[in-house]
Amino acid sequence: MAMQKELNQFKKNNVWELVPRTENIQEEFEMSMIGEITNFLGLQVKQNENDIFIQQSKYCTDLLKKYKMLDCKEATTHIATKWYLDLEEKGNAIDQKMYRGMIGSQLYLTSTRSDIMHNVCLCARFQSQPKESHLTAIKIILKYLKGIKNLGLCYPSGSNIFLKGYSDSDFGGYKLDRKRTSGTCHLLGCSLVS
Repeated sequence: MAMQKELNQFKKNNVWELVPRTENIQEEFEMSMIGEITNFLGLQVKQNENDIFIQQSKYCTDLLKKYKMLDCKEATTHIATKWYLDLEEKGNAIDQKMYRGMIGSQLYLTSTRSDIMHNVCLCARFQSQPKESHLTAIKIILKYLKGIKNLGLCYPSGSNIFLKGYSDSDFGGYKLDRKRTSGTCHLLGCSLVS
């Protein structure tokens, strides 16, 4: 609620107008106009008069190709619901560099795919000594992404700006150290912002 009041105060005081504007920005900065943005740092942007849609389907396809999973079977969920990852000291060790690369690539996907955030971060906890079970979990996330790689974020145009926040917690649910796990999301209007 406090954040909403602060946002309303910004609008009331015209804070957005305090940023200095130049009549011809090209005089101050070296730039060229090449049209509307369509691709930016792996993000695909589609704009129309009603909304802006951001996705990473090409990046996701490239990721599947890089790890030789283009022909894999799709998964309906991004991790098994009754499966807990732990240190598993007896398991076979895997290539740490490859595992870290897979984690990093999937973390970049979370900018438009918040549905995999928790599971990728869970797998990231085991980067120092990854085992086969951890690699299996990462591959399940990739299989899940294969089936829904065209999903993304949609930001509709409109004048209603309300900031809403939601959180979820699992107290003591993490089997390894009994710490709680939690997550939050924030919506500006009806668009996810964090």
